[in-house]
Amino acid sequence: MAERSFKAEVEHLRLGAGETFTGEGILAITKALLESGVGYVGGYQGAPISHLMDVLADAQDLLAELGVRFEANASEAAATAMLAASVHYPIRGAVTYKGPVGVNVASDALANLASSGVNGGALIVLGEDYGEGSSIMQERSHAFAMKSQFWLLDPRPNLPSIVRAVKQGFELSEASSTPVMLMVRIRSCHVTGQFETADNIPPSLTVRDALAEPRKDFRRVVLPPMSYAHEQDKIENRWPAAEAFIAKQALNERFGPQQGKVGIVLQGGMYNGVIRALQRLGLADLYGKSDVPLHVLNVTYPLVQTEVLDFARGKDALLVVEEGQPEFIEQSIGSMLFRERVQTRLMGKDVLPMAGEYTGQVLHEGMTAFLRETAPDLLPGQVRAPNRDAPKIPDLSTTIPVRPPGFCTGCPERPIFAALKIVQRELGEHQITGDIGCHLFASLPPFEIGGSTMGYGLGPASNSAFDAGGDRRAISIIGDGGFWHNGLASSIGNMVFNRADSVAVIVDNYYSAATGGQDVPSSRASNPTRATNNPIGAAVRGVGVKWVREIDRTYDVPRMCEVFREALTTDYDGPKVIIASSECMLNRQRREKPLQQKAVNAGRRVVVPRFGVDEDICTGDHACIRLSGCPSLSLKKLDDPLRDDPVAHIDQTCVGCGNCGEVAEAAVLCPSFYRADIVHNPTGFEHWRAGLAARLIRWLQRRRARQSLSFGSAE
Repeated sequence: MAERSFKAEVEHLRLGAGETFTGEGILAITKALLESGVGYVGGYQGAPISHLMDVLADAQDLLAELGVRFEANASEAAATAMLAASVHYPIRGAVTYKGPVGVNVASDALANLASSGVNGGALIVLGEDYGEGSSIMQERSHAFAMKSQFWLLDPRPNLPSIVRAVKQGFELSEASSTPVMLMVRIRSCHVTGQFETADNIPPSLTVRDALAEPRKDFRRVVLPPMSYAHEQDKIENRWPAAEAFIAKQALNERFGPQQGKVGIVLQGGMYNGVIRALQRLGLADLYGKSDVPLHVLNVTYPLVQTEVLDFARGKDALLVVEEGQPEFIEQSIGSMLFRERVQTRLMGKDVLPMAGEYTGQVLHEGMTAFLRETAPDLLPGQVRAPNRDAPKIPDLSTTIPVRPPGFCTGCPERPIFAALKIVQRELGEHQITGDIGCHLFASLPPFEIGGSTMGYGLGPASNSAFDAGGDRRAISIIGDGGFWHNGLASSIGNMVFNRADSVAVIVDNYYSAATGGQDVPSSRASNPTRATNNPIGAAVRGVGVKWVREIDRTYDVPRMCEVFREALTTDYDGPKVIIASSECMLNRQRREKPLQQKAVNAGRRVVVPRFGVDEDICTGDHACIRLSGCPSLSLKKLDDPLRDDPVAHIDQTCVGCGNCGEVAEAAVLCPSFYRADIVHNPTGFEHWRAGLAARLIRWLQRRRARQSLSFGSAE
């Protein structure tokens, strides 16, 4: 069950020549692929391009009509290997990555693909996940393009430019026999707009047709001496062919006046931010008309030297707007200017930050500093003054608490870590590593479990150094998505092969939940196009794990505690695997809430559990919050003057998972939690019983009031 369905939007992919497409960037990319005659598509889901895989999954009927093969790959490495179909055959293929982490995973296959070169166009759509909206380490993919010699596109963030980049990417790939990476930033993926569509084109050669006439060419095999020839071919043939195509087809763009005292060279993805900064300085209008010459690099690698030098000549200074570090583009342009003895001054990271996202304010300040030093006459009077103090930005960290990410309300992973925290109080602190996925939030308060992560599916592998026979066993956490992505071989298989006496906890929430709720091989749902219901337990036993414990309801905190104690104290010497399974609450609510509402509207009886805290029993020590951390579990100030401390309180966002009560019982906390069932469309008997109970309660309240002592003033 994906995060959202695109069944309605998929119909827009059928638009033909001369019609207008309206939607977001991800859908525009999909439409551009179909208009380009793509023969096969694949990839691995993950923000910010998760929806691209969801769109393709929902569009399988259309893909089948066009003869396009679609595969949801097991990893980015598998997706890149899929592009091997374009090595020998003139078939256009496209795959998607989640960003630098995806490039890291795929680097081996990507290097081989770039070495052998391609016959058909090979396009990699990369969701460059950078900046404060990112969920990953802060890196750039540019280095991989330079290392392996494939070409990197970074189009301006609007739908016509993105669509054009997809089509030109295939053409560039074919013109230079080189794979091409199309980088779309977070905002580009979800920007909305319009473009004029063309007809969808079936591939001239389908993969089914290629199967009937197999091809081979030993010169494409990445083995000596062919690999030596590949390296020379990149430099002597492919690179010049790419530069010639980029220049001839004008993939890079110029804006503003032809001549000027200064100029700006920028990544295509930075165009909107640069225009906005120039607009604030009075040097551009709302429609992008700039008073400063702009050289927009829709292709950031390779740089076409003739274009750069032509833009630089006659200018006193250039500003390079290059987000992220190191400053690859700035270094390359500096080298070009030096070798050709062009005296234009080059600025970039000296006025713009070396690292961090280039927000509107960052660009405004950097460009202001550049113009003050090189062309102060272009600036408005109040900005031109060099000693003008910038407005002081208030430090909000002292008044607004840091809000780190956390588990959703009712998340089934929360009780796993509550149980582990309880057991560690008994047995002592253990060495714990995490993995990529939702469960990594356990490293944050209130759990503070685990302190490192080395990559998707590598949680148990990253603990292998600690399998040294100490008094306490190492514990590692891995999600079901990471398990199927890379963990089965690299982590669990590694534990078996090395006879690790450690504990691995596989968190099975039925989906690749952190990437949008897509199915994985162990998902419990019936998927018409994918093989699901493949048990994780069978897989780990298949690679040799003998000690396996499976829990099908993680909310059973006492049972979770029992299994953790057993795993950490057993005499068994070998890898121990705990599979903790419960459905992702976010996906469950997405599925069940519409059905519940439909039943309520239809007049059917629906019971919804809710939990609460008895204010008279709650002690106010808040231990339940420290062992749960659920967003629905908060504090409430009482009006009782004898009780100063606030008590625990469950708000209206409660989903009735019962974790709070289970934790309170397992940790022997106050018994203040209660469950209440909210009945929609109750039966007549339930109405009568509720009325009877209400009358009885009122009678008891009046009886108690009559027996209470009164201390009123005497008349």
